[in-house]
Amino acid sequence: MVEKEEIGSREGGSLWEKIRQLFFLKVKFAGAGAVATSVDYVLYLVLVNRVFSPVLSNIVSYGTAVLINFTMHKRFIFSQKGATLPTFLASISASLIGLSLSTALIYGLTQMPFFAAHQYLTKLLSTGILFFYNFYSKRFVFERRLF
Repeated sequence: MVEKEEIGSREGGSLWEKIRQLFFLKVKFAGAGAVATSVDYVLYLVLVNRVFSPVLSNIVSYGTAVLINFTMHKRFIFSQKGATLPTFLASISASLIGLSLSTALIYGLTQMPFFAAHQYLTKLLSTGILFFYNFYSKRFVFERRLF
């Protein structure tokens, strides 16, 4: 198992050190997120262009990415506080809120002709907007703190 750094675990650490650790934690989070987002994005584009509406495609692709993300967060990013099942359920709850926000953005953007014609940009914009919500909600779920 990969050793995970816990931000602020050392008493008396400098503010600069805490900021540096938080930055690198976000970099690791972004790397794991890039994997899950790639699956989400590719699956979304395949589904939206061949099978489902934009909203249903987003629900299926986002749900798949949530499961991948939880596994990577648990193993490589955060120091889990508490048992796995409650953490998983809290993570799913946070992800359902993220899914609702993402789906609302997808729906709203696809009402505009430009975004309706360019679904890859619609999904990209939605994903970028949700990055910070996802980071802080998952950090709270796993480590019971925001900063």
